[in-house]
Amino acid sequence: MLQTLLQARWLLALCAILDAVISVIYLSMYDTGPDGPLTFHGWNGMAMLSSRLALTAGVCTIAAGFWKYEKGKSWLLVLNGLACSAYGLTPLYWRGALSFDFFALLIVAMAMTAGVLALDIARNLRHSSADAWFFGLAGASSLAFALAFLALANRWIQLERRPFHPSVFLWLCSYFVFSAICMLGLALRPHRPASSDVRLLGNPRHAH
Repeated sequence: MLQTLLQARWLLALCAILDAVISVIYLSMYDTGPDGPLTFHGWNGMAMLSSRLALTAGVCTIAAGFWKYEKGKSWLLVLNGLACSAYGLTPLYWRGALSFDFFALLIVAMAMTAGVLALDIARNLRHSSADAWFFGLAGASSLAFALAFLALANRWIQLERRPFHPSVFLWLCSYFVFSAICMLGLALRPHRPASSDVRLLGNPRHAH
């Protein structure tokens, strides 16, 4: 089953690169802000660039989920990609007001799907304790990110009490750094055939 995942490794590696670039953009936006050294036009351009990169990463994740899986599709990757695509697509075409809460909930969806996938992989990797530890920690951390952004969306964690919250970009930066590490971990995961590998991608179909 993992042979088909290997065919999608380049897509997952590309997602990791895109997530890393997005995190750098958010870190830069956190350091500068719209009233900093950058003009508002330049700052807004960086925001639009991050949205386009997120849309591209989402499409790549969806493609990786569907990539020639003869015995099953990774619906968790597909759902993760759909949420990431919505995260990038909405600012590009929506002309109304947008709140951080909406994007925080999309990140909750991305973090939840990635966390469940990582934990499922860890549960089935009995032959490799190192890989199991990595995906187990990645899954637990991803679920922690989901809870943190859910807390932000529900005001359980307070941001600065001012109209513009630079710390928002620091939160976003930290998530996309983590997402890049997880995607890279999926892309670089060694191929070790095992019967349990079929289960981790969901909806298996028996080959004849």
